[in-house]
Amino acid sequence: MNNYANARSSLDNQSAFIDLRSDTVSKPVAGMRQAMAEAKVGDDVYQDDPTVNLLQHRVAHMLGKEAGLFVSSGTMSNLIAMLVHCQRGDEIITGRDYHVYCDEAGGASIVGGIFFDPLDPAADGALNPEDILAAVKPDDIHCPISRLLCLENTWHGEAISLARIKASAAAGRQAGLNIHLDGARFFNAVTALNIKPSDLAGVADTVSVCLSKGLGAPAGSVLCGPSDFIHKALRVRKYLGGAMRQVGVLAAAGLYALDHHIGRLSDDHAHAHDLAQFLSTIPRLSVRSATNMIFLTLADGSPAELANSLLEQGIIITPGTPETRLVMHLNIDDTALDAIKLAFKNWHMS
Repeated sequence: MNNYANARSSLDNQSAFIDLRSDTVSKPVAGMRQAMAEAKVGDDVYQDDPTVNLLQHRVAHMLGKEAGLFVSSGTMSNLIAMLVHCQRGDEIITGRDYHVYCDEAGGASIVGGIFFDPLDPAADGALNPEDILAAVKPDDIHCPISRLLCLENTWHGEAISLARIKASAAAGRQAGLNIHLDGARFFNAVTALNIKPSDLAGVADTVSVCLSKGLGAPAGSVLCGPSDFIHKALRVRKYLGGAMRQVGVLAAAGLYALDHHIGRLSDDHAHAHDLAQFLSTIPRLSVRSATNMIFLTLADGSPAELANSLLEQGIIITPGTPETRLVMHLNIDDTALDAIKLAFKNWHMS
């Protein structure tokens, strides 16, 4: 076992470390835990869990959509959307490094027999309208049927401008495509762009919003769209094995997050900017930041060596090549930020 693995193993049963791997690692705050404990519940398969119903209605209303469906994860939410939008043999046009294509185990192809045509995003993460139009297949028996355009915002932390994502969606609609938006960090994008949730959600027919990233809930996403679409999505959720029972305990965490954690996302963005500025003073690092993420490229030494040094100081990261990503979240306060800066300073001086 290498030094990094040894150090990581020593912390497996400890909670007193700073985790920068993702915003998915945050722990529910005390108020959220209380809300979960006090949640009114029912059987969600019968659609009579009042807390789930409230969450679904609340998110759909915020996004300007008719209905919502609470599911276990963003991956499941995206998969359900793709399976409802498309039939076997249909095609999805999306970004080459968008999550639905490269980080969801090919679920749409495996389960749904759906083909992907991945496009190279522009520098800002958007799909260029001309590329979308060029990718749409002719009505030819040799080709799959282009059916769905999957967009993403944020993209590697970058909040794609409303004008740019509207232009992508407009190209898709011009070609007769349905539009799905993967909003894993939807509210980070809304916060960074200073727009209303309905402004961003309005570009797409359906939207997936994750509750367990910057919003700090322990699990869950909400898929929003037209009522008839969500009715079909219920069946797909069932055959994927995702029907849930007294899940109001998790929906309560989502409601708490909507009430308390959207407004504080700007704190994560500010922390990322602050830390990026500090790290930029270290000659061994090239640094860029976007919303709540920081990306590092090392001029010398290995990412694993950096990760090991930080871990020995109580900070865990995932070493990456060519870039290492650090993610701010609600468990990173000013004190933690100071500790992170000191750990990097010690690494640089070693």
